[in-house]
Amino acid sequence: MLSKDKIKNLLSHPNSLTLCRIAIIPVIVILMLFPNRFFTFIAALLFSAAAITDYLDGYFARRRGLVTDFGKIMDPVADKLLASSAFIMLSSLGWIPGWMVCIIIGREIAVTGLRNFAVESREDIAASSLGKYKTGFQIAAIIPLLFHYPYFGLNFHAIGTLFLWAALVLTVWSGVDYFIKFKRHLKI
Repeated sequence: MLSKDKIKNLLSHPNSLTLCRIAIIPVIVILMLFPNRFFTFIAALLFSAAAITDYLDGYFARRRGLVTDFGKIMDPVADKLLASSAFIMLSSLGWIPGWMVCIIIGREIAVTGLRNFAVESREDIAASSLGKYKTGFQIAAIIPLLFHYPYFGLNFHAIGTLFLWAALVLTVWSGVDYFIKFKRHLKI
């Protein structure tokens, strides 16, 4: 039987948090298949909680010296799966334009491919602050877009759309920046 401390350690281990973030994705997708005020509210809360685990797993990994190869690979994959799934569901409902989702997800796949190529070439091209802002604005867009319906007199969809435009600009900008750095590192 697991003690309270063992459960706490297991749940706070960075890799466990990463896996929890991946596990929550199907729940969010299922909730978004039935878009109403209750299910979208729950989906937004779950997405918010999952986004918080992205910060926590990095914090715990650095603070406790628990950085692993699994975590280095799966943490960004979990982030991309979470955001991409939310964007795809929002687009499928017609709440955001599909072309925006294509650009955002296309950039993520392209940069991931370049990172994999850089690793094979023994190059390390660190994520820039632009990439961190991009992620922050994507999360800031997704949460109100998932809420979608007005609450407390606030038009959450309009707020999310505003952040989505900013996220799109940062997504393209950070992607171009990454390609330029990649080209300089490998002298292509």
